[in-house]
Amino acid sequence: MKTVLTTALASTALVLAAASADARMLRLNHNNPPDHPVHVAMQQMADRVEELTGGDIRIQIFPNGQLGTQRESMELVQNCALDMARSNASELEAFEESYSALNLPYIFQSEDHFNKVITGDIGADILAASADKGFRGVAFYTEGARSFYGDKPILSPADLEGVKVRVQPSPSAIRMVELLGGNPTPISWGELYSALQQGVVDAAENNPTALTTARHGEVAKHFSLDEHTIIPSVVVISTCAWDGMTPEQQEALQTAALESMADQREAWNIASDAAIEEAKAEMGVEVHEVDKTAFAEAVAPMIEETAARSDNLRSLIERIQAAADE
Repeated sequence: MKTVLTTALASTALVLAAASADARMLRLNHNNPPDHPVHVAMQQMADRVEELTGGDIRIQIFPNGQLGTQRESMELVQNCALDMARSNASELEAFEESYSALNLPYIFQSEDHFNKVITGDIGADILAASADKGFRGVAFYTEGARSFYGDKPILSPADLEGVKVRVQPSPSAIRMVELLGGNPTPISWGELYSALQQGVVDAAENNPTALTTARHGEVAKHFSLDEHTIIPSVVVISTCAWDGMTPEQQEALQTAALESMADQREAWNIASDAAIEEAKAEMGVEVHEVDKTAFAEAVAPMIEETAARSDNLRSLIERIQAAADE
């Protein structure tokens, strides 16, 4: 009996060892802190895909840019040196033109319109569009509408005349600020606090949580709600990592991503509202309501300019606009 039991235990150990050896650990880098709603959503995705695959697929998340900046992460993903990364549509347009359609100012008429696009066929087509470029998207996460903030209220495009505005290294972001009369200045996220503090730039543009999680409300006391863009975060996976998964594992990852997207939308709205209140109450930030009409008129040429770049972009823009009426 002892010999049989010993043999059975040894066999079980061998099975467990084989299962452990087959498990795949995917490394995911991003530049937000661990308490950020997007990090929380990605952790939910990681927990769920591990559950769905019986532990065969696991995701280890590295917050605060531990493995590099967003740009560096994308290059590592393309080269198969990093499995996954969280970037956003603004930076991704340099890698895949389809993301440009999401970056157009005032392309979305409402939050519902935005959610319909990123969770439907249009969003799925954009996520898959880069499959031949070394990566593909697996999830969109909302980070709300982006607005201008800095050392003075920005209530009309005239208030941006000659103002040095930090932008992401994105052609769309640069063109938008140019059309509004500002001086676009690409600066990495990690350097933005000191750039605002030292006057390297006069203003920036982002969602309300930038005031609190990145502490920008300490050095920028005016937040103007022009809400020019709604640019989603995007979780991407390298083609090497994706192709190394079975179809069942790929489906599990997509299922986990979709589930986390739904929960993240609710968490985001709560976090954004809380950030506004914290910035006002604890940082002395003044929040200004804005008439968006003049802003929208100034940047309207971007739609045709972008559509003219390719038939693919024209089609995506038309589909996004049509989705508002569906």
